Amino acid sequence: MPMHKHTHNEIETLRGAGLKVTDARVAVLSQFIKKPIPLSALEIQQALAPSGSDVVTVYRTLSSFEEAGILRKVDLRREAVYYELASHHHHHIVCTDCGLVEDIEDCDVEILSKKVVSGSKKFSAIKDHALEFFGLCRSCVKR
Repeated sequence: MPMHKHTHNEIETLRGAGLKVTDARVAVLSQFIKKPIPLSALEIQQALAPSGSDVVTVYRTLSSFEEAGILRKVDLRREAVYYELASHHHHHIVCTDCGLVEDIEDCDVEILSKKVVSGSKKFSAIKDHALEFFGLCRSCVKR
């Protein structure tokens, strides 16, 4: 894989997660920084194909990024697994017809979390949550 220009942000992110800075890791991370939307391994691999990146390296890198807390999985109810940067907490609304994904920045799930815990007989705390909404975008409703 040819050398990529390492940016300060990518190097700091990798070092901060305790990962060695390699061209493959920088290339994968840069895709998420350039396109702050959920991306699949296939989309990453296709974007990096001209540089010679193979699918095994991409999957291995995504897995190490998830373990290190750089990425998190997002369930978009599609066949592929999608990932996004874990540093920015938000949720999504997904069109079940065309697949459009829109970020939802406002997260008031803490109130719901407290209700869930207070109503639970077996749980005393919630450490994390995933919340996605599914519906039809305005364009698909008009069709």
